[in-house]
Amino acid sequence: MKFKGILFDLDGVLVHTDKLHYRAWKKIADECGILFNEEINNLLRGVSRMESLEIILRNYHGPALSQKEKEALAEEKNNYYKEELKSMTPDDVTGEVRETLAALKAAGIKVAIGSSSKNTKFILKQVGLDDVFDAVSDGTNITKSKPDPEVFLKAAEYIGLPPEECLVVEDAVAGIEAAKCGGMKAAGIGDAAFYEKTDYPMTTFADLKEIAL
Repeated sequence: MKFKGILFDLDGVLVHTDKLHYRAWKKIADECGILFNEEINNLLRGVSRMESLEIILRNYHGPALSQKEKEALAEEKNNYYKEELKSMTPDDVTGEVRETLAALKAAGIKVAIGSSSKNTKFILKQVGLDDVFDAVSDGTNITKSKPDPEVFLKAAEYIGLPPEECLVVEDAVAGIEAAKCGGMKAAGIGDAAFYEKTDYPMTTFADLKEIAL
């Protein structure tokens, strides 16, 4: 066993809520008369809600917004997103993901979530993964988002392991950077598989068994 703990990002790794985020942000952008497309949406991956809003507002040419107004927009986006999340079911998690997680746990590896999303626990419940993980570190218990390592350092702390004994699984460059800044090895799936700092590129989720066991 190469790692005693594995820390998973949620979106883009275990489940795919990109389209739900996109639809929620698109509603906000349309209301404000802001250009918003898939290309801009890709810049938001692994980034906190307020930072995402700032990226979207680069294309805003209306009257200056106060911090309070920005917070209200971010809250409105989250409400739209939460409505979209209600459509998620256990079918949104593949059999490959469930089987791989079961194999890791059977080998005695501790598994935890490290996600900047404040909706993490709700999503886990919706898709039937709420009883799988030993710990959850998410947007409700951190003050800095990725690429700061805080979310992963707390996840490692929650499962009682030092960072060097943990592997992070990520789909975003910001997440790989967070893992490396925290002194952890990083496995990358999707776009993150091609990032130069990724220690273990993954083609499929099941590749994790070869990497970790």
